Amino acid sequence: MSTISLRLNERDYEIIKHYAKMNNISVSKLLRDTAIEKIEDEIDISLFDKALADLEHTSSLDEVKKELGL
Repeated sequence: MSTISLRLNERDYEIIKHYAKMNNISVSKLLRDTAIEKIEDEIDISLFDKALADLEHTSSLDEVKKELGL
């Protein structure tokens, strides 16, 4: 298992520590889960943007029939 060091000012540290305690999880778990969630959200948004861009091109029924040779 790898370790990452993080420097925080005292206020940020206290906020994170108390939030983790209120949710009955370790600071490590809180930070790990938050980082992974952020990455997953950005991937989801990226995939959505790509899908939306793909949908922007629409074809009429006649164009589809012609393309399919119908």
